[in-house]
Amino acid sequence: MTENVPLSGATRLLLVEDDHELAAMLATLFTGEGYEVDLAGDGQQGLHLGLSRSYDVMVVDRRLPALDGLEMLQRLRRRAVTARVLMLTALGDRYERVRGLDAGADDYLVKPFDVDELLARTRALTRRFLDQAQQLPIGAALLDVEARDVVLPGGQRIPLSPREFELLLTLALRPRNVQTRPHLRARVFADSSAESIVDTYVYYLRRKLGRTVIRTVRGLGYQIGTL
Repeated sequence: MTENVPLSGATRLLLVEDDHELAAMLATLFTGEGYEVDLAGDGQQGLHLGLSRSYDVMVVDRRLPALDGLEMLQRLRRRAVTARVLMLTALGDRYERVRGLDAGADDYLVKPFDVDELLARTRALTRRFLDQAQQLPIGAALLDVEARDVVLPGGQRIPLSPREFELLLTLALRPRNVQTRPHLRARVFADSSAESIVDTYVYYLRRKLGRTVIRTVRGLGYQIGTL
């Protein structure tokens, strides 16, 4: 097996696989690669996690109980879930590969597969997800991921603190998703015990960038806004 290459930052991965032994093995391998792994044993649970939590990449079995992998993926894409998806399947003919890609999969791997190839393909999907996020729109402004600041339409740059940047990045990566306070706290402020930490940093960002930068969805949480 190739040497593990740790990923920069906490990359979230959803593994949807009903073979318990295979799922446990893959979860251990992905954790060793530096991913934060959530595991679902059927398509319905995978759909629930995919809609309620934010992931950078998903590894999804084609044939799942409760809800087929293709149907699960189609429902996620209809809800604007943008995570990169690698589909695993024992169905290797061209027709099935086309169906998987048309449903919204980014890559397709036929069982039985080589573990090194699976890990390499997953790393490639993760890089593609992150590479596309180097400059994220916030209305007419841009969040510059490399410089970790906001570029206004006239070219002025607004610096951000590390926590301000991480909160804004988490929201901007999924512009159509409303993200709850508990999710944002776990994702960005896991080392803080302050209950109001998310609201505090939303206030900081609004004071620095304007009230419209983050939208409050009453009773649900926050969503990226405009500048």
